[in-house]
Amino acid sequence: MLIIQRRVGQRIVLTGGIEVVLTSIDRGGVRMGVIAPRGVSILRGEVYDSIVAANAEAATSDPGHTTER
Repeated sequence: MLIIQRRVGQRIVLTGGIEVVLTSIDRGGVRMGVIAPRGVSILRGEVYDSIVAANAEAATSDPGHTTER
C-alpha cells in the first residue's frame, strides 16, 4: 500500500488518465473527486467487494435441475 499525504486541491495521477483529487477535509473524514475516462467504472470498496462476493457465489452455486426433452 502506498500512503501519500496531500493537501486540499492536490491530486494523485494514475495510469489510464485517472486522477484522484482531495476536495475537502473535516473531522468526519475526507472528500475525494475522481476524474476518469467514460469507460472506467468507479466503485466504492464495499460495493466492489459485494459484487465480487455475489459473482463468486453465483459461479459456485448449483445451476438447478434441468430436464432433457
